[in-house]
Amino acid sequence: MRSFASDRHRGISARPSTLVNTGRGLHTFIAINEQTLDQLQRAAFGYFLRTVNPTNGLIADTSRENSPSSIAVVGFALSAYPVAVERRWMARSDAVDRTLAVLRFLRDSDQSGSPEATGYNGFYYHFLNMQTGARVWRSELSMIDTALLIVGALAASRYFTENTADEIELRDLVDALYRRVDWRWAQNGGDTIRQGWKPECGFLHYGWEGYNEAIVLYVLALGSPTHPLECDCYEAWTTTYQWENLYGYDFLYAGPLFVHQFSHAWIDFRGIRDRFMREKRCDYFENSRRATMVQREYARRNPNGFSGYDKRCWGLTACDGPSNSMPELSRERRRFYGYAARGVPYGPDDGTLSGWAALASLPFAPEIAWCAASHMLRRYPEMLPAQCYASGFNPTLRGADHAAWVSAGHFGLDQGLVVMMIENYRTQLFWRLMRDCPYVGNGLRGAGFRGGWL
Repeated sequence: MRSFASDRHRGISARPSTLVNTGRGLHTFIAINEQTLDQLQRAAFGYFLRTVNPTNGLIADTSRENSPSSIAVVGFALSAYPVAVERRWMARSDAVDRTLAVLRFLRDSDQSGSPEATGYNGFYYHFLNMQTGARVWRSELSMIDTALLIVGALAASRYFTENTADEIELRDLVDALYRRVDWRWAQNGGDTIRQGWKPECGFLHYGWEGYNEAIVLYVLALGSPTHPLECDCYEAWTTTYQWENLYGYDFLYAGPLFVHQFSHAWIDFRGIRDRFMREKRCDYFENSRRATMVQREYARRNPNGFSGYDKRCWGLTACDGPSNSMPELSRERRRFYGYAARGVPYGPDDGTLSGWAALASLPFAPEIAWCAASHMLRRYPEMLPAQCYASGFNPTLRGADHAAWVSAGHFGLDQGLVVMMIENYRTQLFWRLMRDCPYVGNGLRGAGFRGGWL
């Protein structure tokens, strides 16, 4: 068995303390508590044990009753199992069995594209029935969520490399699923990849515009040995980027923090640059660090006057929040957005934050991310129901017990990102696994990335 737990790589400190510039010309140490990281990471992984259908390996989107499966959450689960093996939370054989269960299901699933199918052309509907795997909620065939599923499977195939019948089958299944995806079809003859498709109406009438979480999608699509993208699809997407200066930071704008995190969960962007970033003399890792600083500065300035916001309390991202449909909020005179991609500085913002979002920035800016995460845990312990991060909490809305409003249940995307980004901070497990994945390397080169480990 190959172990990564004790292998440290240059560039990210895995030590229990991080040097911090206090802004007064002095330096101090903020202790990053390894025991607390252990507890948070293991609790987040526990989500995948509680919400799995062991028969087909599907994982529920949320812990709420009757939740369907999300294919993106399945991708995060496939990546989380190697962490559990490394941390000795799960036997290797158990992790392989769970991975095989869902890979076999995906291989044998209905790919006819009918309204009751599981997918089409190698892609999968966003939400699936937990028992049957059939499409639910008239959801779209999702290109980005399929990419998150496939990259999670590729991470598993790079980790489970033993010469056993089960692990050989696992790798063969992942390769077959990846090769089946017709990324070129998803262009629909256009310059960029479409966001989705429905059997009732065909392709959705919008593509990917502006910087978002889709780098991993384009990398997989460009690296495909069977159905790679045509023309300069990636370059066409980057022409829609928006470079801004906010609070003194020049960076590639995206308001929600998850955009600056998702692709980084698998791909090490330090020192590698596409044409856009070469022109800006930056890279996507540094850009995510700057986005983290922008989040902190926005919360410090707190332009809307929400309770709790300050330089140690931030994290605007895609999360669940209060909704105007809630009767207990009928007297409030402002709009609430429910589940939405909250962002800075242009909104939407209704006072709802995500503690997990700050923690998921640990690899980019460990000093300020841990300062915020630890502060919010002390100040708002209610945001950690059942030891796991709630999707969102709102300090401006308080109940009779004076506790902040907290989203009900847990969300798989949040928990998966916590598991992965803590591990990337500690051991860079996924970055090293995916640097060895030829499909990812080919896709990055196809997108024009050069330098660094490439």
